[in-house]
Amino acid sequence: MKIISWNVNGIRAVIKKGFLDFLKKEKPDVLCLQEIKIAESARKKELAEILLPKKIGYEIFWNSAQRPGYSGTVILVKTSPPTPLPPIRRAGLLNERGVNGFSIKKFDIEGRVQTLDLEKFYLVNAYFPNANHELSRLDYKLEFNKNLLKYLKKLKKSKPVIICGDFNVAHQEIDLARPKDNVGNPGFTYEERDWMTNFLKSGFIDTFRHFHPRKQEYSWWSYRFSARAKNIGWRIDYFCCSDKIIKQTKSSFIMNKIMGSDHCPVGIEIKV
Repeated sequence: MKIISWNVNGIRAVIKKGFLDFLKKEKPDVLCLQEIKIAESARKKELAEILLPKKIGYEIFWNSAQRPGYSGTVILVKTSPPTPLPPIRRAGLLNERGVNGFSIKKFDIEGRVQTLDLEKFYLVNAYFPNANHELSRLDYKLEFNKNLLKYLKKLKKSKPVIICGDFNVAHQEIDLARPKDNVGNPGFTYEERDWMTNFLKSGFIDTFRHFHPRKQEYSWWSYRFSARAKNIGWRIDYFCCSDKIIKQTKSSFIMNKIMGSDHCPVGIEIKV
């Protein structure tokens, strides 16, 4: 199974920049998107024909933010044959096919978390808050992180968990091009990095670092100062697996040649 995650920084914008060609070429079994920036009403009006499930061969699970043009996530699950995916379960811990959020309203209204039960494991698609300039949302983010980890630990008691998405943090100095210049900046504060360390100590594995312990690649670049052309980037998009499923994970990769957003897709291949 190939699973890809991508912060598209606006689904309408990325569709205009070749998203459907990317989908057709890569044929991921599951595609998780973050920061879709489209309200439910606009989505139904503008994208109903473009992203018609029968047309593109994917079942689509939407989670738009309450605020229009902000945040939001979506998961696309391949339906066209041949597909290795097992039937998505409707029973078990989730009690339904897919769940949006984790039952805390002030986080759930921003459309940041989705969970699917893929029989052998839970897949969580997450768009972590940005701490923002002057760290105005750092406390909000740390509270989100704390409660999300509680939710993940609860899931993990039932079966393995894979969480992917934009974590909005570069964990170690190797994960950004200019660490000394960014100490204390959003995404590289001690608080955010400490949370990531504790998250990994709780039984999750950063798959990219597992396969590439010393490789320096990035998944996000600022639009300013030609940062992408100069490869002055950050690795803030992750696939993390609970320790019980890491042996089934065959590869972890960053697709840094794919354009269309200030982020590039990241992915894993896993045997199911």
